[in-house]
Amino acid sequence: MISKDLLEILCCPETKADLVLEGDTLISTDKKTRRKYRIEDDIPIMLIEESEQLSLEEWTGIMKKHNKPF
Repeated sequence: MISKDLLEILCCPETKADLVLEGDTLISTDKKTRRKYRIEDDIPIMLIEESEQLSLEEWTGIMKKHNKPF
């Protein structure tokens, strides 16, 4: 599990946007890129080339759930 302190200092490596914890992934709050980074064995994999891009609909739902602007 990612600690709250670690989550506060992590950011999207592509856009430097904040991240939200969604299950075993970290989601960028940047609307343009909508990056999803997986977490393996409690280690965030923050490589852009290994991230996924969420659909706008899926990303918006996650931002609403976490009370983030979308």
